[in-house]
Amino acid sequence: MDMAGGKSRLTWAVNLSAALLVLLWIIPTVGLLISSFRDRDAISTSGWWTALSASEKNVIERALAPGEAKPEGDLWVIEGQVLAGQGVSVTAFGITSKEPEAFSPGDTATHARGHTITVQADGRYRIEYAEEPSGSRGQRLFVRAETPPGFTLDNYREVLFAEGMGRSLLNTLTVTIPATIIPVLVAAFAAYALAWMEMPGRALLVAAVVGLLVVPLQVAFIPLLKLHIGVGLGKGYLGIWLAHTGFGLPLAVFLLRNYMVGLPGEIIESARVDGATDFQIFRRIILPLSFPALASFAIFQFLWVWNDLLVAKVFLGTGEDQVVMTGRIVDLLGSRGGDWEILAASAFVSIAVPIFVFFSLQRYLVRGLLAGSVKGG
Repeated sequence: MDMAGGKSRLTWAVNLSAALLVLLWIIPTVGLLISSFRDRDAISTSGWWTALSASEKNVIERALAPGEAKPEGDLWVIEGQVLAGQGVSVTAFGITSKEPEAFSPGDTATHARGHTITVQADGRYRIEYAEEPSGSRGQRLFVRAETPPGFTLDNYREVLFAEGMGRSLLNTLTVTIPATIIPVLVAAFAAYALAWMEMPGRALLVAAVVGLLVVPLQVAFIPLLKLHIGVGLGKGYLGIWLAHTGFGLPLAVFLLRNYMVGLPGEIIESARVDGATDFQIFRRIILPLSFPALASFAIFQFLWVWNDLLVAKVFLGTGEDQVVMTGRIVDLLGSRGGDWEILAASAFVSIAVPIFVFFSLQRYLVRGLLAGSVKGG
């Protein structure tokens, strides 16, 4: 009973810890998503958690100029609306900077010059003069207004079209998709050879793969770039595909080899007895059985390449047809650093695809990693 009770408490602790980690990850993501649909004024005056509730703001507007006054009986009247078209609700107003919230909606304020001002809750105002007014500047109105929650797609339109994020999205896909498929295919062949094909020095090759896992990729940047330039690749998509393939292969071979070693040997031996070649065994038996491991590494590689900035800076040019999304966001931080709505929309465009890929294939990620860690040998 004690052991069962201890296990139960441990299970609750693990579940609670996992829930807290998920919550800590989700909260910033939700905040970023909500902020990406808000305008600059809303972001600067209130937090994203208030987006679904009305917010208050203080504004100063000038009424129509005295020349717009129209006769009405013995009076001259100016009528208009503050914050027109914004759907606001006025909660207080004033006519001087010393008392900007002295009156409630519907009250009548009397100016020192004798005319009266009334502002309604919907923003409509009425100014009455005893005689025809003169001058070129309208009456200043200090208004505190309650703004209903509102969202806009303008941030995404500007980011995708005006700021070039749409082009960078295509550039990133052009880099990421081949840089994910190529190392998966190459590593699958290598992993099968290291797992099931007899060859001299196989153990040394496995040890070399493990050793390459701890080598920082930064040490290879300069010699690899010189090699690309020397053979005529220069800075382009082919060069970055090969670079990401080389940097991702050690982990890919290690994961896939560990998984393939744990597959039932009886199936492979039976296929060989039936006359199947190594390529037929690989294509018809190993690949279908290794799909969870292939998918788990593909997720890792996709996320790493998608979020990469350093490799792209080294092996790609700076033209519009080669700037990836991470590079575009860095540029926006310099040119639009104060426009939080633009940065939020840019960031969410950047993370939307990885989030979709992860949640679509996460069951294969867990299965592939667990199988590789348990069955590896």
